[in-house]
Amino acid sequence: MNGPLRIVSIGGGTGLSSLLNGLKKYTRECPGRPAVDITAVVTVTDDGGSSGRLRRDFDVLPPGDIRNCMVALSEDEALLSRLFQYRFQAGHGLKGHSFGNLFLTAMTSIVGDFPDAVRKSSEVLNIAGRIYPSTAADVSLEAVLSDGRVVCGESRISRSRRPIREVRIRPARVRPLKETLAAIERADLITFGPGSLFTSVIPNLLVSGIPKAIRQSAALKAYFVNLMSQPGETTNFCASDHLTAIVNHAGAGLLDCAVVSNSRISPAVRRRYAEQNAAPVENDIEAMQAMGLEVIEAGLLMMSAPVKGGKVRHNPAAVGAVAFDLAVRGRQRRVQ
Repeated sequence: MNGPLRIVSIGGGTGLSSLLNGLKKYTRECPGRPAVDITAVVTVTDDGGSSGRLRRDFDVLPPGDIRNCMVALSEDEALLSRLFQYRFQAGHGLKGHSFGNLFLTAMTSIVGDFPDAVRKSSEVLNIAGRIYPSTAADVSLEAVLSDGRVVCGESRISRSRRPIREVRIRPARVRPLKETLAAIERADLITFGPGSLFTSVIPNLLVSGIPKAIRQSAALKAYFVNLMSQPGETTNFCASDHLTAIVNHAGAGLLDCAVVSNSRISPAVRRRYAEQNAAPVENDIEAMQAMGLEVIEAGLLMMSAPVKGGKVRHNPAAVGAVAFDLAVRGRQRRVQ
């Protein structure tokens, strides 16, 4: 089987952007190394901030996560990042909006369809890959908390500090884009995460047809485990708990392997995160292996600039390298 390695990355938020950023350099073919063809499938349940305001005012799907993916895959990331991430600091009706969100909203008004607006915008920006919303339907997210209380809206769920028992989308039955299903069918590798488990990764798997397509795909399927827990959302979650949550929401048979970081996080950083009720995710490797998964360990940590508080982040180059190697294995498995 010839042609580029095909990777479908499913998620949302900064975690997915980090992976896409790391994969971007592989989209150009080099001697002795095949090129990579990237498809990002992005959650569209955001209802907060600029995205939420545009969603309410213009009846469009939330553009924020898709904007971040466009920046990550753009040819001139430095300039485009400054432009698309630029947030207006003043102006009646403009304050708080990012330029990229306004751009996508305007394009939707011009072409009349949000997925088509994403395609057209990607062509204008010459991004290295394709980006699809997980569904073109107007969906919202709701969570059932450990005490039985139901919280509606992604932004409210993210602010909740009680453990999450279950998340659901409303309406419950919505369809994915046919292009998404086709990309999953052809993929050599399908990745999930890194990113917020209940608000960035799992919502994509609640769209009708996506879990079935993933199971039927011959691709290798890998979950990139988060580095840190999130207050409320995944407090006290081990790595295997993340995987169990995926199984509970989308059924078994979706994953072949889990990718975890073995980088050391300093005591000072741990203490700072502990003040916000967050901690490094424990890599309970034996528990994951008992689930029938291969566990891949690599040094994936990158600390952001100290001026930003030294946040724990995935290193784009490291996660991109792991994903590329897995795509090679996925291609080999498909041709056997």
